[in-house]
Amino acid sequence: MQSFDVVIAGGGMVGLALACGLHSSGLRIAIVEEHPPTSTFHADDEHTLRVSAINAASERLLTHLGVWQKLLAMRVSPYQGMEVWDQDSFGRIQFNAAENGLNHLGHIIENNVIRQALWQQAESLSDVTMFSSVSLKNVAWGENEAFITLSDERMLTSRLVVGADGAHSWLRQHADIPLTFWDYEHHALVATIRTAESHQGVARQVFHGDGILAFLPLSDPHLCSIVWSLPAEAAQQRKTMETELFNRQLSVTFDMRLGQCELISDRQTIPLMGRYARNFAAHRLALLGDAAHTIHPLAGQGVNLGFMDVAELIGELNRLNQQSKDIGQYLYLGRYERRRKHSAAVMLVGMQGFRLLFDGNNPFKKLFRDVGLTLANSFPGVKPQLLRHAMGLHDLPDWLITQTSSVEKI
Repeated sequence: MQSFDVVIAGGGMVGLALACGLHSSGLRIAIVEEHPPTSTFHADDEHTLRVSAINAASERLLTHLGVWQKLLAMRVSPYQGMEVWDQDSFGRIQFNAAENGLNHLGHIIENNVIRQALWQQAESLSDVTMFSSVSLKNVAWGENEAFITLSDERMLTSRLVVGADGAHSWLRQHADIPLTFWDYEHHALVATIRTAESHQGVARQVFHGDGILAFLPLSDPHLCSIVWSLPAEAAQQRKTMETELFNRQLSVTFDMRLGQCELISDRQTIPLMGRYARNFAAHRLALLGDAAHTIHPLAGQGVNLGFMDVAELIGELNRLNQQSKDIGQYLYLGRYERRRKHSAAVMLVGMQGFRLLFDGNNPFKKLFRDVGLTLANSFPGVKPQLLRHAMGLHDLPDWLITQTSSVEKI
């Protein structure tokens, strides 16, 4: 039986980031992951469909973890502008990095690229043990430690178990933590698109009647990853429709902003659900990332919210360990839970309100949102605050604020 201080269930982006962040803390760390990466990234690989819009706060965390330079050497797509508009109307808002003294506003990065960089980093750390191709079979919660049985019958003990095992978290269910959830009644259609005109490093999003369409710029100036949020039936229709017709509908819906669009990948649809765990912590347990919350991909904040869970938990566990306190006591995990539940709730409510406001073509609602976008775009002092939120700078834990970065100008 092997003993650890922290056992992390889930070797995705969030779980791996936590393991890397606890390196050199004096804690013994283990990761349990059933599906390790199966391939190595190559620069000439085709872009994969699942990408994330990594904001400045997450960039700062990844830099601290020592993986940002690895990502830059692999494949990242910085964007210098953002543009949001309401189709067939005058409402729009734009953000520009140069106008705010910045080199970029964020980066579009494929999820598998982020995960591979983090996996390689975690594997190289002497105080991190990887249990690959196995899963949790059972966890018994003792007074002073948790007793873990793996699917291959190996047994571990840990002072703290961390659930980073995704939206359908086995650990959350096993701990009987209630979950509030709701169906957005939309599916996200994702694909890679070639555009006639260059995206010029601008992330764009258009609201149209029954959906939301985002074009996320990739490293090739004529390639974009799209996320098209649509009612389930409409998403399925567009997933299976003839390619030429899909290209025409996509181009028109996007107001021909980048000229003719050409599908160059498969199309995948993902059901969109909102989730919010009743508790983010319990005795000898902490939840983070999708195991604790999932939100609409409207503003691309899902993985950034998870990375800030990681940053907060790193700070708390380091503080508790330095004070020789029991890192698995729910009493001591309360500060992490309060702070991250608040941030997740604010994000969930904000995204839901924004989605409802831009849903449909009711003329009064359309006028209200168009006036709102126009005022936000033109009133002094409003856009810098909106930009701070988009870049995640309002949500940094204290210890990460001290990391120097040019984004402090915003």
